[in-house]
Amino acid sequence: MEIDREVKKLLEETVNGGLYQIVLSNARDRDKAFKVKIRPVMLKNTLMFQETSYRGTKVFHENYQDLEMIPRIGNYLFQDFKQCEIEHTNMKAVILVSKKGKMTVRKKVETQAGIMQAGQTGGAALHRKEVSLAHDRAKRYILEEGKIVPFLVDLGVQGRDGRIIRSKYDKYKQINRFLEFIEDILPALRMDREIQIVDFGCGKSYLTFAIYYYLHELMGLDVAITGLDLKQDVIEHCNELSRRYGYQKLRFIKGDIAEYEGLISADMVVTLHACDTATDYALDKAVKWGAKVILSVPCCQHEVNKQIACEELAPILQYGIIKERMSALITDALRADILKVQGYETDLLEFIDMEHTPKNILIRAVKKEKIRMAESQEELNKISDVIKFLQIEPMMWKLSQSADE
Repeated sequence: MEIDREVKKLLEETVNGGLYQIVLSNARDRDKAFKVKIRPVMLKNTLMFQETSYRGTKVFHENYQDLEMIPRIGNYLFQDFKQCEIEHTNMKAVILVSKKGKMTVRKKVETQAGIMQAGQTGGAALHRKEVSLAHDRAKRYILEEGKIVPFLVDLGVQGRDGRIIRSKYDKYKQINRFLEFIEDILPALRMDREIQIVDFGCGKSYLTFAIYYYLHELMGLDVAITGLDLKQDVIEHCNELSRRYGYQKLRFIKGDIAEYEGLISADMVVTLHACDTATDYALDKAVKWGAKVILSVPCCQHEVNKQIACEELAPILQYGIIKERMSALITDALRADILKVQGYETDLLEFIDMEHTPKNILIRAVKKEKIRMAESQEELNKISDVIKFLQIEPMMWKLSQSADE
C-alpha cells in the first residue's frame, strides 16, 4: 500500500531538518510495541534517526538513515499504530488512522503570532522547541520545564522563572505522565465537535487544568471540562483561576459524585483519588453516559477489606497489611473486569513510581466499537465465581447488576 500523498509530504518536510520527535501510539496489537518514538541524532558526524520501541517493560533502540524513515513510518501506520504525532521547530501535526486505513492530518504551522491551526487566523501561540541532536537527551515532558505555564505557577508547581519547585517535582512528573495517557487515547475521541470531559473529585485540579491546557491550548481542540468536588473553597478558587486564564469552557462545581446529574453524556470521564466507593459511582456514571474514554486512579479501597472472608486464603489474610493490599488490588482488578464486560478495552497501568505515591494504579478503559455478547457472558460468569469465592459484593458489581435489571 502507498502512503497517503499529504502524509508523505508532511513526513518529507519533517526529516529535512527541524524535527524534534515523532511519536507513534495507539497500537493495534499491544503485545507488540505499544509506542515508538523517533528523533534525529548525530552519530560520528552523520545525521541519523534513533527509533525507540517500547515493548512490555522493555525498551529497544535502533538507528536509521533518513531515506529509511518515511517507509518505516508508513508501514507502522498501515500495520501497527493508529496515531502519529510530529513535533517540529515550526509546526506540530497529528496523523490519525481510521479503522479502514484512512489517514487524517491535523497540522499547526508557524506564523508571526505563533504556531496556529492550519487555515486559521488566530489562536494560542505554542512554544518553539530547541532541537538537540545529542545521542543522550533529557526526557521530554509535554509541559516543558522552563516554559511558564500559568496554572502551574498559581498551583505552586512552577516558579515565575519557569523552573519547577523542587518539592513539587513529583507532582510535575505526575501531571506530565497523566498527559501522556491523554495523548495515547486521543484517537478514541471525536475531534469534529466539542469534546465533553468530566473530572470527578477534582480537588486542587492540577490535572484538570493540565488536561484543558493540553487539549485546548496546545492541541487546539474544542473541549468543555467540568470539575466536581465537595469542597466549596476549592471550587471557588479553581473557578477564579479558570476565569483569570480565559478558559471559557473549564468550570468547577460543588457536588457529590453519586448524586451528580448535570450531564446526559460525556466523551471522557476522569476520576482521580475518589475515595473508596466514590470511584465505583464515577465509573458507573461514565458507563451509563457512554463515555468513550475512562481514566481512573482509585483511592482508599476499604469496602472489600471489610467483606472478604475466604477460608482457603485465611492463612494469608490474617496479616492486616497483606489483607489491606490484597483487597485493594482485588477491588481494582474487578473494576477493570466489569468494565470489560460492559464493552470497554481495559488496562491497569502504573501511574507513577511507587516511591512517589502508593496510589499508583490507573484504570484506562476505551469503549469498543462492537461487543461480543458470548465473550461478555463468559467473563461475567468468571467474575461471579470470584465474588462468590471471596464472599464479597463490591459496589461496582452491585451497580452493574442493577443496571442490567
